[in-house]
Amino acid sequence: VIDLVWFNQHWIGKELQKVKGEIIAYGMVKEGRRGLEMHSVEWEAIDDDDDAEDFARIVPVYGLKEGVPQWAMRQAAASAIEYFASQVPESLPDSLRKAHRLNQVGWCLRQMHMPESERARLDARRRLVFEEFFYLQLALQMMKRETAQEVGIAFPIDDPPVQPTGGSLFAENDKHSTIEEEVCRMLPYELTGAQQRVVSEIWADMKRGAPMNRLVQGDVGSGKTAAAACAILAAVRCGYQAAMMAPTEILAEQHFLGLKKLFEPMGITVALLVGKQTAQQKRKALQQAASGEAQICIGTHALIQEGVEFHKLGLAVIDEQHRFGVMQRAALRQKSDTHPDVLVMTATPIPRTLTMTIYGDLSVSVIDELPPGRKPIKTHWKRANERAKVYQGVRKMIDEGRQAYFVCPMIADSPKMQAQAAEDLHYRLKEEVYPDLEIGLLHGQMKGVEKEEIMERFRKGEIQILVATVVIEVGIDVPNATVMVIEDAFRFGLSQLHQLRGRVGRGDHQSFCILISDAQTPDAEQRLSIMQRTSDGFEIAEEDLKIRGPGDMAGTRQSGRAEFLVADLINDQKQLEIARQAAMDILDEDPDLERPEHRALLDRAKEQRSSLALATVS
Repeated sequence: VIDLVWFNQHWIGKELQKVKGEIIAYGMVKEGRRGLEMHSVEWEAIDDDDDAEDFARIVPVYGLKEGVPQWAMRQAAASAIEYFASQVPESLPDSLRKAHRLNQVGWCLRQMHMPESERARLDARRRLVFEEFFYLQLALQMMKRETAQEVGIAFPIDDPPVQPTGGSLFAENDKHSTIEEEVCRMLPYELTGAQQRVVSEIWADMKRGAPMNRLVQGDVGSGKTAAAACAILAAVRCGYQAAMMAPTEILAEQHFLGLKKLFEPMGITVALLVGKQTAQQKRKALQQAASGEAQICIGTHALIQEGVEFHKLGLAVIDEQHRFGVMQRAALRQKSDTHPDVLVMTATPIPRTLTMTIYGDLSVSVIDELPPGRKPIKTHWKRANERAKVYQGVRKMIDEGRQAYFVCPMIADSPKMQAQAAEDLHYRLKEEVYPDLEIGLLHGQMKGVEKEEIMERFRKGEIQILVATVVIEVGIDVPNATVMVIEDAFRFGLSQLHQLRGRVGRGDHQSFCILISDAQTPDAEQRLSIMQRTSDGFEIAEEDLKIRGPGDMAGTRQSGRAEFLVADLINDQKQLEIARQAAMDILDEDPDLERPEHRALLDRAKEQRSSLALATVS
């Protein structure tokens, strides 16, 4: 005997009273007050003339709206399959289906909703997964090939027409150095093997007459900016301007200071354009960009605002590209009469499966090697009751002349969320824990001038401890900061924790990341354990994909490219590879899909491209 239990569904009692015979019930069995109970029960009545095989079968489980029972959805779906499955047109060519052993679409739809066996269901699903991946890859590869056919700039990097203009970095007899030789003198260190490989790939793109459209991935501290500087130098020496767009004023200003230090000794002018500048500063920057006096322009969204003009823009570099939408990247490209080369960079490693979907229309370079001398950051997970020990450890590092970050998930206390607030922690550290130290506070609601003043004092070492929110997640580079303490670490995602950890470990001294958290869920424990186990950004990205799923990782600007009805990016990676290769093979044979047997492919590819554009813009 078992009790069947439904909550707040009184109408089910009336339905059961109408049943004259037996019912089949399905659900989770639990121990209840009066014995065994089954909750949230699915059930069907068995009539005398029903065949027992009707019930011993695999049945679909549909997502439901309130008031619509599972049995009604199953009946509706079964009717739809019965009447319409055979009428669904087959869009995949026979040759493609035979090559990959794919069944016809009508059969697959029937087996997905009313499978004859588990093997039939899996065969049907394999075809539908292939189809989803195939049409996405077909659209992306067509976009990529069309970009390659556009007329762009063929940078004469091997023999640039514009020679070095002098400056303290170059002696008089060195004015005809090659760009490669200039790079060696410009950078205060030797490029790693990975950086050299990526720079070679970038320069090879720039030499071609088609516009470059390349993504550079690299872990935090791997030297992406140095690779970008090599591309910028090549563009400038070939007589063009370069622009670099960053998502925040702090990051834009840091790039400005860093690149100015590299390029101004070479006689190359670098201009900054950000929102907080005075009218006079903006006017000067705009004039320098429009006249060509500034060969390099660095800024935020201000670069793509109306009224910003370039004299001869040849290269657009976009840092932390996941913070920008496709339309913003396109707006920067449109600041030139020609098709400028585009180089996008990210310090958030992207799993290979997402790279093939979200950025399938881009060429991809990976900097997978850290500069020599960088010591791995030691990561420790501490419970909340161990804060006193953490504070003692930070004190020891400060006494040795180092600096520290404390990062909080919130700015101020909130009754809705029990979490450490930056303002509260700043007060407590300043008044109770480290009253003899200079402690700064940085968060997103502060004015730009205030933020820059705090950051400048921290860079100079006038502030020993900086309490902040995730505003420091990207672009902060203070080599003397060797301790990162993250409060309530379970409230941050894996990639965000990795980005925050990357703010330390930028100097010669051993660095530490301390995660303070009483993890409250299995997911939180898993994230914190992964952070302790590895500092490999690509491994972390793969784990993050498994935990969060592709939609969350892709972000709202790009999520349309990562959402599928049937396919699963985590478990169907092999099918994605197969579908991608199949799309490339078909386009190799028939680039414009003009053959009669490919007409349906062309229609579906156009639909896919339209949906991609809408999803990405939103």
